[in-house]
Amino acid sequence: MSRDVHVVQLYPRDMNIYGDYGNALTLQRRLEWYGYEPVIHSYNPGDAFPEQADILIGGGGRDSGQDRIQTDLLGIGDRLHRLAEDDVPMLMICGLYQLFGHYFETREGARIPGIGLLDVTTYGTDRRLIGNIVTESEEFGRIVGYENHSGQTWLGRDAQPLATVTSGAGNNDQDAHEGARHRNVLASYLHGSLLPKNPAIADFLIGTAVRRKYGAELGAVDHPSVETLTQRAREAAVARPR
Repeated sequence: MSRDVHVVQLYPRDMNIYGDYGNALTLQRRLEWYGYEPVIHSYNPGDAFPEQADILIGGGGRDSGQDRIQTDLLGIGDRLHRLAEDDVPMLMICGLYQLFGHYFETREGARIPGIGLLDVTTYGTDRRLIGNIVTESEEFGRIVGYENHSGQTWLGRDAQPLATVTSGAGNNDQDAHEGARHRNVLASYLHGSLLPKNPAIADFLIGTAVRRKYGAELGAVDHPSVETLTQRAREAAVARPR
């Protein structure tokens, strides 16, 4: 019998600028391969928050997009904190990574407050960090993607980096950290989309969700052609210069 897993995509109308919707598609397809029924919810400002939320994802957007979602995000901030403390898995990319922190300060000095779920702060700069990026994580192995951001993010004492940069910039141009993590909340600057080229992270999100909801472990997925294409895409991204 198929079992449902509810994936909530935050603000796809405003925060989906670099193909981040591909993360939702990847979760949908891999959930199907594992024998689950994916239910994808799109949550935009003013919508009723879904009653069920087994995985949350969010993407990047322009500063104007951050402005449009800011009030609504602050309004659901307490709910997101409760879900995070209940170990619901989440993946936030770029702009929503920034707004899951304490604040984003623009180059002009204006502050856009975040929900403080992650102990990070971000500052707008005149330098754009752009290009293919390769990182290493103890849990997920090699993580590859594409970064494109002028905001530089700094981790506080209560945030752990998602990975260490081996090629590229990452959170900023100084400390070789990429992304952040709190409990099962993952955040990253990697677009491309992230999950199609990094199935280990997709399976972490899915595996965590189905353990919480059904007490089940993921089995094996027999899709060798897809895995081959994924590996080729990863190798191409690593080999391509910035």
